[in-house]
This record gives sequence, C-alpha cells and structure tokens, in this order.
Amino acid sequence: MHERRKTLALAAAGASAMMVLTACSGGGSGPAEGDREITWVINSLPAAWASISGAGGSVYTVQMLSGVVPHTGVFQPDGSYEYDLDILAEEPVVINDDLDEGPFQYSFTLAEDAVWSDGTPMTGEDLRVTAMMYASPDEGYCTTCDSRGTTNADMIDTMEVDGKTITITLEEGLSDPEWMSLFDSTSAGGGFYPSHLAEENGWDVDDPDQLGEFFTWLHEARTEWSGGPWMIVEGDLENQVVKEPNPEWWGDPVQLDRIIMPFNTDEGTFVNAFNNGEFDGANPAQFSTDVVTQLEGAPNATVTIGEGNIWEHIDFNTENEWLQDVELRRAIFTAIDRDDIASRTYGEAYPEYELKNNHMFGSDSEYYVDHITPSGQGSGDTDAALEILEEAGYELDGDTLMLDGEQVGPFRLRTTDTVIRNNSVQLIQAHLAEIGVETTIEMTDNLGEMLGGQDYDIVEFGWSGFPYFTSNPEQFWHSESGSNFGGLSNEEIDELAEATGSAPNRDEAAEYANQAMEILVEEAYVLPLLADPQYFFVNDRVTNIEDNLNTSLRATYNIGEWALAE
Repeated sequence: MHERRKTLALAAAGASAMMVLTACSGGGSGPAEGDREITWVINSLPAAWASISGAGGSVYTVQMLSGVVPHTGVFQPDGSYEYDLDILAEEPVVINDDLDEGPFQYSFTLAEDAVWSDGTPMTGEDLRVTAMMYASPDEGYCTTCDSRGTTNADMIDTMEVDGKTITITLEEGLSDPEWMSLFDSTSAGGGFYPSHLAEENGWDVDDPDQLGEFFTWLHEARTEWSGGPWMIVEGDLENQVVKEPNPEWWGDPVQLDRIIMPFNTDEGTFVNAFNNGEFDGANPAQFSTDVVTQLEGAPNATVTIGEGNIWEHIDFNTENEWLQDVELRRAIFTAIDRDDIASRTYGEAYPEYELKNNHMFGSDSEYYVDHITPSGQGSGDTDAALEILEEAGYELDGDTLMLDGEQVGPFRLRTTDTVIRNNSVQLIQAHLAEIGVETTIEMTDNLGEMLGGQDYDIVEFGWSGFPYFTSNPEQFWHSESGSNFGGLSNEEIDELAEATGSAPNRDEAAEYANQAMEILVEEAYVLPLLADPQYFFVNDRVTNIEDNLNTSLRATYNIGEWALAE
C-alpha cells in the first residue's frame, strides 16, 4: 500500500460547506457554528433503502446505511476479524460441528441493553426474520424476497428463539465453514433488521406473502429506524442522506453532531470541492488517476492507495439471442486485451497493478489457481478470436461479423460513468471492432437497477471480495441466484457452488470453488480484469477515519468512532 500524507496549515472549511450540498446534492446548508459535522461523499447512487436485494446490494447502499443497520462483526483493516460486542452479549458459539454427533448447530446472543431506535429491545426474532428474508424463495419463508446472498440461510433447517438468543440448526449432513457471517457486515443485508416493524405495519412475518411485503417496504421506505450509533433523519436516494446520533444507542457516545453523505457521481468535481472545504473525504468505489494525482498535492489531505476488495470484470447477458452462443462469447473474451486496459487506465498512478486470473483468490492465496491465462481469454489475441469464430461458422464481411448473412449484434456495452470505466469500455469497443463486433457504449448512474433489470448485453462492473469466499460462487453464478444477473445456467456450476457453501472446511470449499471456476471459464461468462486499486482521501481536520479494504463498508466500517481532530 502507498501512503501519501500532506500536513500543511489547515484551511478554513466552514465558509464554503454549502457548495457541495448545492452542487452535488441538490440542496442543503452548511454546519451551524459549533456543530461537529463531517461531510462524506458516496460516489454513486444507492438503489434502495436496504441492501438485501440484488438491486439494492451495492457498496453505495451499504455505506449509506453504515452505522444504522446493526451487524455482528466486521473484518478490520489489518485483515483480522472482530465481533461487535456492543451488539452481541458474547462471541457466537458453535454448539456442534461434528456431523457424526448430529446436525451442525450454532447460536447468537444479543446484548441485554441492545435496543432499536424506538426503544424496542433487539431479540433473536430480529435475527430469525432477517435469515428468512436472506433465504431463497424455494425455502418457503418468503414468496417475493430476492436476496442477493442466500447460501448460508438456505442451509438452515430450524431456528429457535429464546429471548435474546437464536439457535440455528442446519439441515442434516450440511455444515457451514463460514457460519459466523450470517448476520455480519458481509451478509446480504449488511447485518439484521427490526422484525417488530413488520407487526406494526400489519404484516405477519410467518406468512410468505406478507414477509415479502415487509421486504419490499424495507427497500422502498426511507430508513427511519436504527440499531446503530447513527440514524438517517432526512434525505433521499437521488441527492444525499443526513445522519444524526441515535438517541437510544447504548454503546460509546458518538463524537459528532451530524454526518452528511451527498451522492456525487461526478469525480471531476472532487478535487476542487475538497480543496474548497466542501466535503471531508471519500472512498470511491472506482479508481481515478487524475483525482489521485491532484490529491497528492493537496494540502491537509491524507491519501492512500492499495489493492482493494473490489475486482473489476466483464460479463455477458446470456439471454441475448447472439450471446447464447458460447463460441461467440469465447471469441469476444479472447479479443479483449486485459493488459491494455489495465496499463492504460491504472498504470500511471498504480503501476503495481496485477491482472486477476482467479475469480475468488488472489495470487498470494494458498488456494490460488490461474484459470484465465491457459484459456487465452483476456489476451487480446485477435487471430485466435477470429479462428474461434471461423470454426463456429461466423465470417467477416469487410469489418462486420456475420452469421448466415446477418450482422452479429450490435451489442449494448454498459457501465457506470467514471473516467476509469469510460476509458475501459472504449478500449473494449476498439478490441471488439478488430473481430467485426460492433458495440454501442451506454452509461448508467444506477448500477443495481441496470443489473437487476438485465438492461445490458455486455457489462463491466465490480464485485466485492472478502476474506470470506464460500458463499460467493452460489451468489455470483448459481442459476437461481438473484445476483446471477446475466442468466447463466449450468448444472455442474450449481452443484459445485452449493458444495462450496456447505463444505466441512475451507480447504475442501476452495477445491469446489476452483472446479466451478474451471467450468465458468469454459462458459466464457465472466472475465476478471484486476483487483481494482482503491484510493481513499480525508481532510486532516478529522480523525479516526481510515480506509478498510477488507469490507464494502470501506472507511465507514467504524463510523461510530469518527471525530474532529483536536
């Protein structure tokens, strides 16, 4: 990791604080004199008020809800894992993991003084209902819940609630090597949700249709409840949210009066707004060479860069009439030159970039296997790509790829509108033109909605990766997963994804995951580019804020500890 720290004299920040809210957020006002306030930019729009669903499950939603949705634990910046003992009475325990002695069983117990922002005690029922919403519809809990991560919840046979405690028993013969993740910050919803609000709204959580109504309400109604140190007091999904202290918070008191989170998708405004004191920092989800280069010279700024937990990749919509053909998909991936993309988009500011050749594991992992290089995908080998196409019956008519006298495509190539991704898709467009494939570039400012609506042919976006991995294959590639946006359906991958999530230990889970990736490469469905370099910057007027590359929460992972410097 690189770290650059500038410690010049602190410039006055309060005078222009209104500008960021007007320019980036559509309104608002600066802090009153004496207010302890931090403005933290989120660099794209959250798609919902909860992150359980596929559409709502972006890092932008997760960070917007940081400090609001309670969770049981989080990975720290150094890679260690810490349970949240404000939320929990004690570390959760495995009751039985010897399948010869009976089913796999574990329990969570919430802290005695843990309450929601309306004073209602948190109980094991909150955990039970959350797990029901996390499960797939086939489990029978909920007819219309479309969870983005179902693996852990789908293993559950029974859940018994006794006050603050929930005891979870898995189905016979199943184990869960990452059971502790069910309600932590990496879970589908980033934690757990207040079940009593379902009853208050007239929904019976044990009725699958009514639980679906509660699920929809959580995503559509502005989050006015909290189980953490902060609560959202105003805002919308188009401009910003404002957080103030949760008056019922029982942990260490927060040290600020307010946190404002404007949604600013225009990274070209970052440097001037930051230098003008209009906001205090950000941890953007996409890298920007221009922004990093300029911020390195900014006074009063701490800037860090490191290989992040988001890995950039290119996916197909396999339900497109042309892209159903795996040979066409293989040719397209072979024509794309990953090193060209990486060097021309990241190389100036982060020459240490490394191409990603395994969808799950970095090259420093004991589980790493290079699946991509032997396939030729991502090599930019135009001749090899054309050979694949010729053998499959395609032919070039001038500069246009044809099949049976009809033009192949054109295809809609989509991504979010950042400098890095804009450059990347233009390079991809040029690579594909070399094999006669025409693409039309279209940007989106709502990634979750675009992916959830399958509103693309070819797409570039990023997945968050964590030290956890056993649930990822099922979330990303299982044919019934709400996060399998491109509609890949492969029975072998389904079986291996399920086996990964229910393996007796991580070593065996990694074997299944690597087998799934072998088939995934043959299917030419997902082409990894690289683990996206991540940058973070913060004004030296604040303290206790650091980047955390081991969680989607990034710098907000400890939002309850944020403060102004002395």
